[in-house]
Amino acid sequence: MIYKIRKFTDSTYFTNALKVTVAAVIPVVLLSFLGKFEIGFTIALGAFFTYPSDIPSNLKHKINGILVTALLVAGVNLLVNIVYPYSIIFHPFLAVLIFLMAMISVYGQRATMVSFSALISVSLAFASINTGWAMVQHSLLILSGGLFYLMISLVFHYIRPHRYVELQIAECIKLTAKYLKLRGDLWTINADKKAIIEKQLHLQVELNTIRQNIREVLISSHTTSGSSNQNRKMLIVFISLMEILELALATSFDHDKLHQKFDDHPKVLLTYQKLAYNLAASLKKLSKSVQNRTKYISKHTLRSDLNALQLAITDYENDLGKIHASEGVFMLTTMLQYAEKQVEKIKIVERAFTLAFNSQDFKEKDKDLEKFLTPQYYPLSTLIENFSFSSTIFRHSLRLTITLLIGFIIGNILPFHNVYWILLTIIVIMRPGYGLTKQRSFHRIFGTIIGGLIAFGILSLVHDNITISILSILSMLLGFSFTQINYKVSATFVTMYVVFIYGILTPNIGDVVQYRILDTIVGCTLAFLANHFLWPSWEFLNIPSHIEKSIVANQNYLKEISVFYNKKGTISTSYRLARKNAFIEIGNLMASFQRMVQEPKSKQKQLPQVYKLAVLNHSLLSSSASLGTYIQSHKTTSASEAFNVVVDTVIRNLDNAIALLKENDLYLKENLPKEDLAMRFTELKNIRAKELKEGIPIDEEAFQLKMQEAQLVIEQLIWLTNLSENILKTTKELMES
Repeated sequence: MIYKIRKFTDSTYFTNALKVTVAAVIPVVLLSFLGKFEIGFTIALGAFFTYPSDIPSNLKHKINGILVTALLVAGVNLLVNIVYPYSIIFHPFLAVLIFLMAMISVYGQRATMVSFSALISVSLAFASINTGWAMVQHSLLILSGGLFYLMISLVFHYIRPHRYVELQIAECIKLTAKYLKLRGDLWTINADKKAIIEKQLHLQVELNTIRQNIREVLISSHTTSGSSNQNRKMLIVFISLMEILELALATSFDHDKLHQKFDDHPKVLLTYQKLAYNLAASLKKLSKSVQNRTKYISKHTLRSDLNALQLAITDYENDLGKIHASEGVFMLTTMLQYAEKQVEKIKIVERAFTLAFNSQDFKEKDKDLEKFLTPQYYPLSTLIENFSFSSTIFRHSLRLTITLLIGFIIGNILPFHNVYWILLTIIVIMRPGYGLTKQRSFHRIFGTIIGGLIAFGILSLVHDNITISILSILSMLLGFSFTQINYKVSATFVTMYVVFIYGILTPNIGDVVQYRILDTIVGCTLAFLANHFLWPSWEFLNIPSHIEKSIVANQNYLKEISVFYNKKGTISTSYRLARKNAFIEIGNLMASFQRMVQEPKSKQKQLPQVYKLAVLNHSLLSSSASLGTYIQSHKTTSASEAFNVVVDTVIRNLDNAIALLKENDLYLKENLPKEDLAMRFTELKNIRAKELKEGIPIDEEAFQLKMQEAQLVIEQLIWLTNLSENILKTTKELMES
């Protein structure tokens, strides 16, 4: 229990909540002592408005983002106050303002949070309409609150400048360990492969998010501010974790075939599985060490596990004899070599968190790092291009604008207590996707009712303002802490905070609770109905695009592997970028599938085919990674014409799947006849025999390596061909239905 509390209080979510709580509480407390509570509360609002834009990034982007947000929230508040008295133009003005603020989201994650802050500022402007100098003063106080939050955020940054990255790296290590554990589960006899692969795909979505956060901070800091020792160390760890995951994917053999071959020799698979589990356990322990900032001491003897696997392979070969065991030995030896590489990478990660760290390990790895970041620029053309119903952001902006106007009109016509709370609820709840809006609506209503009842119960027993103030601060802190972890809990604490504040300011607290619950229900209902009926963004409409991007990313990765096999040399930046994009797009495809599952059954169109394509693309990525990793880590022979012909066939199948998704049959390409393709595989199998017949001098060890290369390359090419054919077939089924 103590460990969980410590972990929670050391988390990024709690730290961010602490920043905004400190930035909001200090002005309220200080100015309350001077009898200026309203001024302090307005400054606190400025901090609240600015806080959402404080997302992971380097220091320069953080400061710029917060400054822009502070100016924007103060500006829109002033504009609403200026135009409000002119009823004829106010509603059209409000519609245009809301729409433009929502459209800012087209510029990415930070812009989305800036947009959210601006919309919150618009809604809460109706809580205090001012005229004359008062409205200018009010906006300046909001601006000062935003600037004060920036100062608090910078203080936290300089107190623990590397803590955020450490925690993100620790989380990335933990998720990578989970992935390795799942790969190990595949070696269990009668393992539920479908369930394991599904877990891997869900995990890939989490890994995508955490990696993007790390890239934004580490790589952007490295390219703009130079490379500190800490920065280099974390980059080494991050790159090594990427390589560990690629190696995990590289052990992507046909498990059904392997079990048929080795189930009568369980010692081999159990020994390998134990090694896989210990690799995962080592990373998990390292993750805890990084998170707790404790000295890392490895308890797992990974070298001994490697020796045990080597002995198990030798025993297997002795039991069957060299000839009968040759194919199995090739497979097992390849698995052993991959495991050795993983151990090497894990040792690099371990050394990075010990005194044995050497910055020379980073040599050459920082080349072209900025290419791994999404460039941050904001051309007007991007905004103009999204003024179309084909844009999800455009439809969401229009939907949000209409819903807020309806909420505003309802709140003014009917006897609601606080119209701004209806607007605030709509902004907080409403998301471009139906599933998340529905989920947040229910969580918001539940949290509001429970929080209101708990706070009302406490206020009926406690009447001391100091105690209530302390409870309100704690509720605020916990409410913001749980926003990303558990929205239901967050809504509960935020409601308690609001009720406690009203409990201090007004005696009729029962009415406050009643109206807050009613306003929340109206806001949630409007948001839910709007997402269902106003140009809904059903996920099945976006799925073909995500499938296409995943296939294209896999295709580009395979092309880079083929280029590397043909040319040899060092790994190019384009290879690493193609690998990164392949990982990202399979995660995006799975995230889209997850959103689709949350939608009404009638909108879950072709769900089995979509899931099958996600699994097939994941398997294609695994097979490509296996081929690429083998070529990287072994001295291979020249790629034959037969190899290139087969790879071209796989790429052609993927091209045809892409053409179907684009509904462009004109681009469908003819494949090789099955007989010709089979002949190419036969040709590949005969490469080594031809070399021997030609009298090329070769010793036993070299012969074994060449046979291993032939075996693995052929196995992967056969699998790649089958996977590409299945992707094409399933894509046809998807588009026809």
